Amino acid sequence: MTQPSDILRERGEMREHLRTALDLAASQIPVLPLRAGKIPFGNCRRCTDNVCGGRPNMKTPGPCTCPGPCHGWAAATTDPDVITSGVWRLAWKRAGAVAYHPGGAGLTVVDLDNADAITWARKHLPATQTVPTTRGEHWLYLGRMPSANAVRPGVDIKSTMAYARWLGFGTGTMTDLPDDVRALLGTKPAVVHPVAASMPAASGGGTCPHRTPTYLVRGLAMAEQRIAEASSGVHATVYRTFLAVLSTHGRCGCLCEDHMARLFAAAQAKGETARHCTEAWTNARTALGL
Repeated sequence: MTQPSDILRERGEMREHLRTALDLAASQIPVLPLRAGKIPFGNCRRCTDNVCGGRPNMKTPGPCTCPGPCHGWAAATTDPDVITSGVWRLAWKRAGAVAYHPGGAGLTVVDLDNADAITWARKHLPATQTVPTTRGEHWLYLGRMPSANAVRPGVDIKSTMAYARWLGFGTGTMTDLPDDVRALLGTKPAVVHPVAASMPAASGGGTCPHRTPTYLVRGLAMAEQRIAEASSGVHATVYRTFLAVLSTHGRCGCLCEDHMARLFAAAQAKGETARHCTEAWTNARTALGL
């Protein structure tokens, strides 16, 4: 039997989570409620407890056919009316934590999952704002990039198309996203939606000008940043960025499907559709005669 003290504690936790979410939203940090086990709620009644069968982290598409973003990072919002009404109002009663979409707030979280990962970061990454977690630390940087898991042992990157649990502001001063973090994606492709069309990333067969793999890694990181920082004319920015990448890396065969998917993910994070990405890529290839 549920005791009155348990009910009061649950109501207190609900109010605390909701208060935290509204405070973050007021600072333009997109938020969402999490169930126990750090699992998102569905954002409509048809998707409550993920009964629609869609994948709740939205890193790959599922069978859910809802017309709006309904799961995970895609449901994160700064709209107080959404946060306090409808299905969300019920979700806060069961929420175990508050999560946020780092990329939507212009941030990147380097998730260090154990002591060894923390030791590595202290040796190789610039100091920044640090938040303690259950098993390790979150290092927060100013800037967005594609997300990826296990870029090295015990290290995940959470930014665009991902969510992170809100654990407070931590300590230290947040610094700009360094190239050392962006370069980590050279060891593993970012977690992205599958590309909507099947096409070659590059023609290949040319002379490779890359003295080291870092040349390509940094070029892709700069391209992703250029797209992410576009404040207007996103269509044109995406096309020009695709054109620049293909003109430099499109003939030697180094550019692969994983690299193309990263660029598509950066464009989709700015609101571009998969169809628009495909058209921009095709047009850029055509303009270069690839």
